[in-house]
Amino acid sequence: MRLPNTAHTSRPWRIHELTRDFRLEDVWALPTPGGQDDFPRLVQLIASGNASQGSKGAARALWVIRLKLGELLGWDERPNADPMAEQRPSLRDRLPADLRGCSPAPHPRNPAFTPLYVTADEWAAEIINRTVHGVLHLGWVPDRPDRPDRPDRPDGPDRPGRYHGQLAVYVKPNGPFGTAYMAAITPFRHLIVYPEMTRQLARAWSTPTPAAAPAPQTP
Repeated sequence: MRLPNTAHTSRPWRIHELTRDFRLEDVWALPTPGGQDDFPRLVQLIASGNASQGSKGAARALWVIRLKLGELLGWDERPNADPMAEQRPSLRDRLPADLRGCSPAPHPRNPAFTPLYVTADEWAAEIINRTVHGVLHLGWVPDRPDRPDRPDRPDGPDRPGRYHGQLAVYVKPNGPFGTAYMAAITPFRHLIVYPEMTRQLARAWSTPTPAAAPAPQTP
């Protein structure tokens, strides 16, 4: 479910300190109900790429096309291969001392993304290429009992003990081409890519982890 930007900006996330010159592009509530201590599982699921494995149909076709175009046109070259890299420094340079010293953030399976930090309820990773400097942010937020259809509604009391994931995407397009590219893919992201991603995530989240799987019954 797509959310208003205030569902993210109303929270005291640490990412706000790093992205004042970025645009908040998307905010989504994730179908990952859990308890207060389940956030590490969500981070691992997203970072490992398991939530997107098995994507099919239009979403998979769009992703394959995007990867091939990026390879052919150099959109996804790593910063050290890009002569404009010095104009797009990593957000790691902005990390305050306490976030620099926190536990190492899980590294995304996608090599284009670089982890920034992880806390008890936040994880962030960035991507820098020729089209955009982007940030993927995951948060772990309490449910709202007064509006089950809008779990991230800023007002109203939190539901004790029940949480779910929230995804936010920040972008800083690189020049006119990056701006045009982001505008062109917006309808595809909202209508095809994100809905398919959340469906895959819901299936992966509902699959018991090995530690939580029931023990086999003895005949």
